[in-house]
Amino acid sequence: MRLDIGTSLERGHNLYARAALSSIALIGTYVPRRCGIATFTADLTGALSTALDGTAVGVVALNDDTRGYAYPAEVTFEINQNRLRDYHLAADYLNMNRVDVVCVQHEYGIFGGSEGSHVLELLPQLHMPIVTTMHTIVKEPSPSQRELTCELATLSDRVVVMSDTGKRFLTEAYGVAAERITVIPHGIPDVPFVDPNYYKDQFGLEGKKAILTFGLLSPDKGIENMISALPKIAERHPDTVYVVLGATHPQVIKVHGESYRLRLQQLARELNVDDRVVFHDRYVNLTELCEFLGAADVYVTPYLNEQQIVSGTLAYAMSAGKAVVSTPYWYASEMLAGGRGRIVPFESPDELAQTIIELLDDEVKRHVMRKAAYTYCRGSIWAQVARRYLEVFTEVRQSRQLSPRLTFEALTARSCILPDINLGHLERLTDETGILQHATYFVPNRAHGYCTDDNARALVAVSLAHAHVPDTALVDRLAIRYLAFLLHAFNPAVGRFRNFMGYDHQWTEVEGAPDSHGRAVWALGVTAAEFEDERLQAIAAILLHNALPSTESLSDLRGVSFALLGLNAYLRRFGGDSAIKRVRHLLAGKLTEAFRKGATSDEWPWPEDALTYANARLPHALLVSGHALAQQDVLQMGLKSLRWLVEAQTIDGHFVPIGNDGWYPRGGPRARFDQQPIEADATVAACTYAFHITGDRAWIDDVMQCFQWFLGRNDVGVSLYDDGTGGCRDGLQATGANDNQGAESTLAWLNALIQMHVLQAAGTTGWTGPETAVPRAGEGLRPDRGTS
Repeated sequence: MRLDIGTSLERGHNLYARAALSSIALIGTYVPRRCGIATFTADLTGALSTALDGTAVGVVALNDDTRGYAYPAEVTFEINQNRLRDYHLAADYLNMNRVDVVCVQHEYGIFGGSEGSHVLELLPQLHMPIVTTMHTIVKEPSPSQRELTCELATLSDRVVVMSDTGKRFLTEAYGVAAERITVIPHGIPDVPFVDPNYYKDQFGLEGKKAILTFGLLSPDKGIENMISALPKIAERHPDTVYVVLGATHPQVIKVHGESYRLRLQQLARELNVDDRVVFHDRYVNLTELCEFLGAADVYVTPYLNEQQIVSGTLAYAMSAGKAVVSTPYWYASEMLAGGRGRIVPFESPDELAQTIIELLDDEVKRHVMRKAAYTYCRGSIWAQVARRYLEVFTEVRQSRQLSPRLTFEALTARSCILPDINLGHLERLTDETGILQHATYFVPNRAHGYCTDDNARALVAVSLAHAHVPDTALVDRLAIRYLAFLLHAFNPAVGRFRNFMGYDHQWTEVEGAPDSHGRAVWALGVTAAEFEDERLQAIAAILLHNALPSTESLSDLRGVSFALLGLNAYLRRFGGDSAIKRVRHLLAGKLTEAFRKGATSDEWPWPEDALTYANARLPHALLVSGHALAQQDVLQMGLKSLRWLVEAQTIDGHFVPIGNDGWYPRGGPRARFDQQPIEADATVAACTYAFHITGDRAWIDDVMQCFQWFLGRNDVGVSLYDDGTGGCRDGLQATGANDNQGAESTLAWLNALIQMHVLQAAGTTGWTGPETAVPRAGEGLRPDRGTS
């Protein structure tokens, strides 16, 4: 789970496949810290890593010691449990690494603050789905415990408990909906079912009846009751030995030292059974533990009260096929039902003794109980438990995709001030050759080189920005670089534009895709229309005419639409150009015919079998062409399809662009994520033009809704625009924004922002903005200017 810049960048690309889990983080205590949750977290981490070969499984470990612990490599971040700042840093770390799912191991005592309330400083900041495993559930909670647990359940996409009893308590005492709770048993090692005599000789127990209790020693374990029962057991079975395995709990050591162990030893001497009680005061590894368990004839958990919802020691004992005797704490009562063990009352040494004697007397009964426990636990081996957790992780991730969760207050709820047009990041992405495609965060990434698509987009943006920024010299410099790139991209041998160029300045193809050619034509038409410098106009116009034969043969609907936007922009300035008019008329006919043939129903008024990318450019091209050619039927076709598209991308009153993780096939499910800025930009431009030709202010409402998507009025309440850099984040995922700020997304933001400045200058939107803004009509207000 360590931060990998290369992987982080690739995950931001449109081509990244998001179907599989790529990284999981567990939050909890971890070995070598000595506590039951640390052992559980380590076992679950190992099982998940085995099940997910190649997937990163990392741990955020909670420290109770300022010096920390000598953790293994899977621990990638540490939290001082009492330091609030560490929880905020952990959230930043997990978000930065784009972890797919976080799994929290919760117990009140391992998080700092009252009742472990510091955990609530961490979870609300996380962008990814949260699965919380509750190791402690209080049946009759205090007000603060109930409040914390309810908040924890609310913040979690799913809560995992280890018993049906735990699920019942959560629903009855805390009001957690049953469907949000999953029961996954405590994991156990996969050990064979063997005769106890197989292991006894290595512990000096050969020929003896071995009773075992293991776990970290603390006064609530009730071991004094088992020692008190031992004289009666020894009277019947003189060869009995009671083994107490485990170090004293570290928290008990801090407060009381070894007083509890010393009291137990004193009690054994007083009852004259000190030669039958063996204390192994150490923390054993899994291999040793399984061997100790293997040697036991009877396993005992004589705990003092019922309030224990899970016990890893009991689960491990049953997994080894032990005959178990226990007091009726909640977990034991459920696990040992159906003849899988025996229950005795709390603090009742006599009944404890009698029950153990019965089991030691009857080997057949003991064996039947052992077999029942072993068989019952087969579905709880760690490999099976890991698979259950992975099912839950996948479910919550898919659910978050369908029903995203707001993580931050939207910027639009706090401000109605239109941001300035900031070309800082555009300049940062541009070198002497042109604009680079991608960035790692806001740092240009040269590995992916350049493309005609982005340089064409950039040329459109600076052409339209010329009248709205004070530094026109910068705009001119950038325009010249992008125009020079298009000049070099044009391949006269085939009459088409190449698209991809490596950072080594080598083209990777003879000709690019049709939409790349269409975008280049679009940029050239806008440049010729918008720039006052006749030399730039001439270069753009000549190149546009050179590309005209291939433009005429375009059939791809996006390529056709992009080209139409450019040709119309050119003709608004040079309306007498008959060659351009002829190709415009031809392409408009192709697009109109595609709509007439494909958009055959009110339910799907669209020329394709799926909504994919840059969808609004198609109805936008219809509107622009229909208006220019005075074709009312084409205008109505464009308005109808655009209205349908806007409604298809409006959910719960905000803009939700079609996600590129599956698109939206006709009659099929629509992809909610990854949402891309080009969709918002395209829809802003199309709705702005729809307002221009109709005067219907409903289109302005749509413009505002789409634009505010950039500023946080979206599925997860996160701003895509970075006012610190002037760039735009590459997309919106269920877990938040992709923090890379590449060319496509930044240019989409700039084009949409320029449209908003045009509308704001005309007093159309109600937004306020900088007094230095220079009013100038754009595509949205007058039909004689360029288009974005």
